Amino acid sequence: MKQIKIGIIGGSGLYKMDALQSVEEITLKTPFGEPSDAMITGTLNGVPVAFLARHGRAHHLLPSELPFRANIYAMKELGVEYLISASAVGSLKTQVKPLDIVIPSQFIDRTQHRQATFFGEGIVAHIAFGDPVCPHLATILADAVESLSLTDVTLHRGGTYVCMEGPAFSTKAESHLYRSWGADVIGMTNLTEAKLAREAEIAYATLALVTDYDCWHPAHDSVTVEMIIENLHHNATNAQQVIQEVVKRLAARTPYSDAHNALKTAILTPLETAPLATKEKLAAIIEKYL
Repeated sequence: MKQIKIGIIGGSGLYKMDALQSVEEITLKTPFGEPSDAMITGTLNGVPVAFLARHGRAHHLLPSELPFRANIYAMKELGVEYLISASAVGSLKTQVKPLDIVIPSQFIDRTQHRQATFFGEGIVAHIAFGDPVCPHLATILADAVESLSLTDVTLHRGGTYVCMEGPAFSTKAESHLYRSWGADVIGMTNLTEAKLAREAEIAYATLALVTDYDCWHPAHDSVTVEMIIENLHHNATNAQQVIQEVVKRLAARTPYSDAHNALKTAILTPLETAPLATKEKLAAIIEKYL
């Protein structure tokens, strides 16, 4: 199978990469089932990448229905070492406006029904997750945004992303609670991806694209579906420009990431005594430690 170092997961509004060339669809079946859609491989300015529409190209999967483990495992099988996640988010702060871009450095987990580990069934691992985003990859994302001088976009380096279960949005009480915690944006997917990417030893960073203020904002009730859709389209256009610039920068210089050795001291079970079936199931992830 071809080895591709750079992976892209597109969220709401970003279902394809228009600039991809030499496009090929790869259907993978992982030990954790099938990914959200076919993996789209190709090149951006000559650089091999793998793209996946997080919710499927027809946006038919709820956040809680996403096959997170299959999505990340498929990226690992393709050889991905750096994963860029583009996601629509709501803002929890006045200064983080619709159309702004946030590169979060932290997550708060408010999910309830997610499978957020590859391990179990005879193999125990506890990854370090104090810094859930690769800081080097996040810096490249932020620098890329800054270099493009996008219209109507303010860049926010760092910040906290609250990951809620969904699919309903927050109550006002919840929204005010998250604001009291100092959180910046809210979404429904990225924390789970970040955990699994760390277990898979993939450097991960989020390109959070703000569509609207969450329901805490006094003007929230004047927000229409049409406005949100328009912002989604605008954000998707911006995201494609940013991702192309990030890919160019990654091709020129692939940064060191602690994530690439995240399992080195995390696996507590002696692998020589672990169940063979589990070792085979996790082969793409634990191969170098066998």
